[in-house]
Amino acid sequence: MTRILAVANQKGGVGKTTTSINLAASLTLAGRRVLLIDLDPQGNATMGSGVDKRSAKVSIYDVLLGSSTIAEARLRSSGKYDLVPANRELAGAEVELVDLPERETRLREALKEVQAEYDFVLIDCPPALNLLTVNGLCAAQAVMIPMQCEYYALEGLSDLVQTIKRVRQHLNPGLEIEGLLRTMYDPRNTLAQQVSDQLQQHFGEKVYRTIIPRNIRLAEAPSHGMPVMSLDRQSKGALAYLALAGEMLSKPA
Repeated sequence: MTRILAVANQKGGVGKTTTSINLAASLTLAGRRVLLIDLDPQGNATMGSGVDKRSAKVSIYDVLLGSSTIAEARLRSSGKYDLVPANRELAGAEVELVDLPERETRLREALKEVQAEYDFVLIDCPPALNLLTVNGLCAAQAVMIPMQCEYYALEGLSDLVQTIKRVRQHLNPGLEIEGLLRTMYDPRNTLAQQVSDQLQQHFGEKVYRTIIPRNIRLAEAPSHGMPVMSLDRQSKGALAYLALAGEMLSKPA
């Protein structure tokens, strides 16, 4: 059965796109069929997957507005997973979506045509609680929340949890939290350890055992247009995302 995950956090710079790209590549290396949907107008997941966002003829913008299908928009990425690209056009989609019927569920409807072809669909949501993110949450079965272990992250997390509850109430009753992923983790930082402990107290088994460390290779990979495992598979960052994929695959379906 296809697992559809929204990778979401309204706080920027928490490793959301890094997680989307490298988890997609790790699951592909584990022999799974993966589709990554870039739902962020910045198009960072597109560029980090080795696709030039400026030259993409069809993007997720066209899919949401109904002028193209996902099958027409998808491309093969440098990480060997399929990608639906995004670019700046998507920034205008929110205004255009407002007047369209079923505006919150257009991505869910578009996915129905192709989701059976994949084991995993990952949706890289923008760093905002807007209509694009709501489309991602409505299309998904569960939400993966990457977050840094710092004080403000906890504050933002409560906002996101409330949004997930509202979406579950009104639009997507089956939506759940897949897990919380600690990213850019520095074990020498006392505050990081304290926040990590708080997360485990509040969310228990929802916190992934795998922790993504601060790692220079992870930071360098996007400039090469490839996942970190294509750049340096033995780096700490690559090993962490491969471990995360393994942890996810070992969970009972």
